[in-house]
Amino acid sequence: MDGLTVRRSIRSSPDDIPMIRAVFDRAYRIMDDRGYGYLAGIHGYPLPQYCDHGSPLFLPWHRAYLHLFEQTLKDIDESFYIPWWDWTSGASHREGIPLPYTVAEVDGAPNPLASAPFQGLSPAILELFYRHGLATSTDDPHTLRRPGDPSELPSRDRIDDLLGLGTYLDFNSQLESGPHNFVHDWCGATMGAVPSAAFDPIFWSHHAMIDRVWYLWQIRHPGALPPAGLLDAPLPPFNLTVRDVLDVETLGYTYAATVII
Repeated sequence: MDGLTVRRSIRSSPDDIPMIRAVFDRAYRIMDDRGYGYLAGIHGYPLPQYCDHGSPLFLPWHRAYLHLFEQTLKDIDESFYIPWWDWTSGASHREGIPLPYTVAEVDGAPNPLASAPFQGLSPAILELFYRHGLATSTDDPHTLRRPGDPSELPSRDRIDDLLGLGTYLDFNSQLESGPHNFVHDWCGATMGAVPSAAFDPIFWSHHAMIDRVWYLWQIRHPGALPPAGLLDAPLPPFNLTVRDVLDVETLGYTYAATVII
């Protein structure tokens, strides 16, 4: 794995949490296209809304998106990686969202993984977000959550069922409409709406888990590709096609555990 970024579970890497928090905190303070607000805005607001949902490009588009986010934040700290949140784990079914993302303060300062500022949005959009319960306020708006019962989070059996699907189209569709959508809605508030979701720091760890499940499906089904007509489909605004993102190691990363769950 020399030269590859290794994405790890947020609950299995406590020594990395201070670094991850520091990188997010620094990214919030950058106001150009290297900053958190710009990167989060690619998914939803401000328009144009680029994210692909309800299509065969769902998994490739979000893999390209996470890759851009990770590579951009590496400019702050080259050791940065996006940790995944395993919502199937026993800890998640007891605690819900991992504690590194929920404690309000760390060393007397606000925890940057608990809530993020909304940046780069017009007053009209912020007012809309606030009225719909997606933001804390309009004068100093931050993300917020209303999580459900932890026991309702997706199970390992559900993921194993998905990993058994034999075609890319079935897998892509059922992973999105099932665990992906459920966890967004379960987190509630900011995460529950496409225009605002990527501003919540937990978005990145949720989608790293989705990407990891795709990676595990690819291990189980070597050679199972999207339909040939999709391989050269572009993934705007990224300068990548579906073919470019099929191999995570070509993108420069891997996952710490390769055992199929």
